Amino acid sequence: MDVADLKVFEAVARHGSMNKAATELHTVQSNVTARIRSLEREVGIALFNRNVRGVSLTPAGHRMLPYAARLAKLVAEAKLAAMDEGSPNGTLALGTLETTAALRLSPFLSQFARRYSQVRLSLTTGTSCSLTADVAECRLDGAFVAGPVDHPDLYCETIFHEELVLVTPRTMRSIESLRSVKELKTIVYRLGCSYRVRLESLLSDMGIVTATPLEFGSLDAIVACVAAGIGITLLPRGVVSSAAEQDLVTIHTIAPDKAHVETLFIRRQDAYVSSAMQAFVEVARSGNGALMAAA
Repeated sequence: MDVADLKVFEAVARHGSMNKAATELHTVQSNVTARIRSLEREVGIALFNRNVRGVSLTPAGHRMLPYAARLAKLVAEAKLAAMDEGSPNGTLALGTLETTAALRLSPFLSQFARRYSQVRLSLTTGTSCSLTADVAECRLDGAFVAGPVDHPDLYCETIFHEELVLVTPRTMRSIESLRSVKELKTIVYRLGCSYRVRLESLLSDMGIVTATPLEFGSLDAIVACVAAGIGITLLPRGVVSSAAEQDLVTIHTIAPDKAHVETLFIRRQDAYVSSAMQAFVEVARSGNGALMAAA
């Protein structure tokens, strides 16, 4: 088993297709197929289920995938460490909550881009659950997630503090009025969103039974649905303050133990901390200080 075989394995697993993996790796499908078969013979068990639409990981393949990703990341980090001289450069693959991107990131991302133009920064959004998994499994170099995070392989640093508020249609002027709503709907992100979990806990503590949640993938869609009177949600105050000022929605303060949430920046404990990563975290810290001073 060598790193090249594991790189092929990881690409096939990610794409679910021998052909797409071959395109990414700039080779032919027959070469990819041969490498996967050779790897399966070496480990002594099938790693993929084959079907007419492509391939999918077997249980053994699922168990092996994190190790392949970590080895590929280790090789890339070895090269990065050797070349990490002078001004910060290279690539940074980062993730963030959509609410954090909307509320916090723009000022210091633009500052970082101006100051460190040689760093190629990519940013993807997701839930706290999915982003944590992506960092732990080496698909991302780091991510902003909602705390707390308890993972033995991850380093966590608090960057922002948020106040969550209950967001309802503008006609609902008190939290108590929610009790009279039959089949109350919640408007939330997909499973894995920590704000969704907190909302469910809050309503459960109030003895409020809700209907099946409506899931959306964007912040704008969630706020628009609440404004239209479809349901309620839980979001950082800063994200919805403008909509509340326009009397599109009503925001309700909740108990501090439910409202306070830390936004953490996470990365793997064992990862090489490049000069680009160090520079990014420093800008994030200074940007947080500036935001707090302006608040």
